[in-house]
Amino acid sequence: MVGKRHRDRDPASEATIVDERQVRRAVAAAAIGNTMEWFDFGVYSYAAVVISQVFFPAANPTAQLLSTFATFAVAFLVRPLGGFFFGPLGDRIGRRTVLATTMVTMALGTLSIGLIPSYATIGVWAPVLLLVARLVQGFSTGGEYGGAATFVAEYSPDRRRGFMASWLEFGTLTGYSLGAALVTVLTVTMSQDDLLTWGWRIPFLVAGPLGIIGLYLRFRLEESPAYQDSSEQGEPRAAVRSFRTIFRGHWRPMLKCIGLVLVFNVTNYMLTAYMPTYLTAVIGFPHTAALAMVLVTMLLVMGLIVVLGHYSDRFGRLPIAGVGSVALILLSFPAFLLIGLGTTAAVVGGLLVIGLSLICFSGTMPATLPALFPTEIRYGAVSVGFNISVALFGGTTPLIAEALVAATGMPTVPALLLVVAGVVGLLAVWATREPAGRALPGAKPTATDRQEARERVEEEREREA
Repeated sequence: MVGKRHRDRDPASEATIVDERQVRRAVAAAAIGNTMEWFDFGVYSYAAVVISQVFFPAANPTAQLLSTFATFAVAFLVRPLGGFFFGPLGDRIGRRTVLATTMVTMALGTLSIGLIPSYATIGVWAPVLLLVARLVQGFSTGGEYGGAATFVAEYSPDRRRGFMASWLEFGTLTGYSLGAALVTVLTVTMSQDDLLTWGWRIPFLVAGPLGIIGLYLRFRLEESPAYQDSSEQGEPRAAVRSFRTIFRGHWRPMLKCIGLVLVFNVTNYMLTAYMPTYLTAVIGFPHTAALAMVLVTMLLVMGLIVVLGHYSDRFGRLPIAGVGSVALILLSFPAFLLIGLGTTAAVVGGLLVIGLSLICFSGTMPATLPALFPTEIRYGAVSVGFNISVALFGGTTPLIAEALVAATGMPTVPALLLVVAGVVGLLAVWATREPAGRALPGAKPTATDRQEARERVEEEREREA
């Protein structure tokens, strides 16, 4: 009798039907945060040489750069604290409210860097205030990516989640490219004195308007359907009693999350944060030429992110991420040898090898990571796992790479970091269940119309059977 009632019930009533226009607005609102975050990183990476001269005492160039990259890395060390704070809060009071808070805090941190006086003006307080601003950025960013990925994943229909979520990373490289392009234009058009005196501040001051736009977009949205369903059942408030829920009950998916984020972010920061300086300090390119080559690489690969996101819905996330991991293992040293040839064509070719490996993760991870955890802990678990991994392995990549080159004198040694990351990524891919086309754990199947909803419910019933 129970089975008969189950069969007679309209399957569409057991699914969530979302409005595509609302999904697109959710994607735009979430992606603007990634765009702003990486606008700052693009600016900081491309202006690293200038920042080192503005905020740190004159010494040898290597010491200045290491100080700048240490300040870059320390923001990542505080990111887990932001993840621990904002992530469970997003599970408890809602994704939208917390994402609006992180947006404002992030914008203020970036804006403040553009207002800090130089070392020549206030001495040691200049690097101290820079450090404080970077800590504010890191803390707010700790709640940003996990929340944005969760928000988009919960809004997206199951069959298009990879494509929709991949726009987050398109926003990432868009922000990076805009920041990098702005610094490049300023470097080319301004005198060195003007750039050091006031020109470098312009990109950081742009964060204010970007933050207002992002805040407006996020407050226009409703909570994600999965969170609303979970809230009506009283699950979020009950589930987030302590971090034991995450670490004791879900430690296996947490390890998978950390491993997947490791390979993603070591590759990401090697290319975006370290390469502009590497090409100048190690290979010997003029700074402007180095900036331009990395920027060209970003522009060439960024459009493929959403293409891979689309194909991940058809063929799976894990095969694409696996290809990227294997590429890092086999091609990282050849890529650095190619870069070491020192010609423009060879350098761009080597950078493209790393860039094409990177987008295998950029196109798949935003949809893969939220699928590791159930709704009631998803924001918190993704934020904590993501930021632990980024703090330990991603944000420290430029600092470790620079230190390895300085210690060994081997220009190809940073490739070793990519090879190790590829091995870890391959193991994490092997251990993870394919999430493409499935409902998120703890959530109903999600579709864009009643027919698709019926099909999705029947598919889930067949899997359970």
